[in-house]
Amino acid sequence: MRKPILEPEFKPAIIELRNFENEVNKFKNKEHVVVSVERAGGYIYRREFDILPKGIDDERNIFIVERLIKCILWVVGGYKIYIAGPHYIYEKIKEFYSPNKLRDFDFHFMSTVFEKEMEVIECSYEDIPNQKSSSIPIGGHLEGRRIGFDVGGSDIKVSAVVDGKVIDSKEIVWLPKLNEDINYHYDFFYKAMKDAVDVLGGDVDAIGISAAGVIVENKPMVSSIFIKVPKENFDLVKGAYINTVHRLEKELGHKIPFEVANDGDVTALAGAIDLKDNCVLGIAMGTSEAVGYVDEHGNLTGWFSELAFMPVDFNKNAEVDEWSKDFGVGCKYFSQDAVIKLAPKAGIVLDESLTLADKLKVVQKLHEEGHEGAKQIFESIGVYLAYTIAFYAEFYKIKHLILLGRVTSNKGGEVILKVAKETLEKEFPEYRDIDIRMPSDFMRRLGQSIAAASLTENKA
Repeated sequence: MRKPILEPEFKPAIIELRNFENEVNKFKNKEHVVVSVERAGGYIYRREFDILPKGIDDERNIFIVERLIKCILWVVGGYKIYIAGPHYIYEKIKEFYSPNKLRDFDFHFMSTVFEKEMEVIECSYEDIPNQKSSSIPIGGHLEGRRIGFDVGGSDIKVSAVVDGKVIDSKEIVWLPKLNEDINYHYDFFYKAMKDAVDVLGGDVDAIGISAAGVIVENKPMVSSIFIKVPKENFDLVKGAYINTVHRLEKELGHKIPFEVANDGDVTALAGAIDLKDNCVLGIAMGTSEAVGYVDEHGNLTGWFSELAFMPVDFNKNAEVDEWSKDFGVGCKYFSQDAVIKLAPKAGIVLDESLTLADKLKVVQKLHEEGHEGAKQIFESIGVYLAYTIAFYAEFYKIKHLILLGRVTSNKGGEVILKVAKETLEKEFPEYRDIDIRMPSDFMRRLGQSIAAASLTENKA
């Protein structure tokens, strides 16, 4: 195993799981566990695996099952966990995923998103729900007059697109995270859309919105964009995009087909359009880790893909994420937090008065100047990535992986890409054909806006 030079104690999830499976397979009386996770629409993700016989190492069994369930939750999303297997496993998982217990954050997050209290349900092997998957056709619709709307935390990017050609694109600076008044958001969205309609000659055939956060049925159920808006206005937050489009419909006098999608999924969709291929996983390493996926049919899966909270390091002493209160999760390995975490180990002292983004810039500048420790930071992230790609491949069918975000800019991105490719080829030859790349010039310039504009059919 290749170890990250600055974090040799890293325990990749994929290696820990394979080691566990090898140990379990030594026992003829190994026990079987089936986990099904249900999300909106009655869709089910089901996974089966074996564990050690009871009494051999029950604590390790519980740890592995809990980590796998945590992974499934943040890959697909869900509010019901069904478990068939040893009763003590069910009891521990039910305890963990309860209010004020070990996975309190996950419990409340999923309950909020699905507007139903999260449940853990014990089942027999015969009664546990079977897999029920979704593949949602979305994107690739370029006919007519369209608006691509990309809602970020510091700016809104708006593109007017006619038959696949961007005729106008602009970035509008705004301060959503400092404004409590939901009308600030509503008015900003409406004005940005109305200005784009004017560019299109006074009408629009379809609108596509790329937005940060968890999106369910065009509603932002959790989003940092609305972090300052009081909880009592949550219903207005959920209707932010829907109500804005309805306001525009009243003014124009006709229905406007529209679709809201998570920004990570739109990034993956942009990659699929650019590559003219499918099975695309996009990973953005910025303030956090944002991920999106386009399946083998060129569709979205309806999965969360909130991999910032998915465990990738099974070392119990790994750094704890401040928000989720869990250790070894993706946001600490594939974001500016990873760079900052590794800086002291690389002999780099960062001014604590700097913003996180500025701390990243300091390390990037040192790397440009030839600082060996700074280079080792990006090499370590490249190693993290190789082992994590192999782990993600347990859940996603990956043909292309696109890396983007501020952490991958400049020479650092080149180092991450090179080390990840080398490590994946050596340690996981079965995945050596995965095409790992940075965004093309097309995708950087226009891909995201065209992808957002193409989200829905013109069928009004």
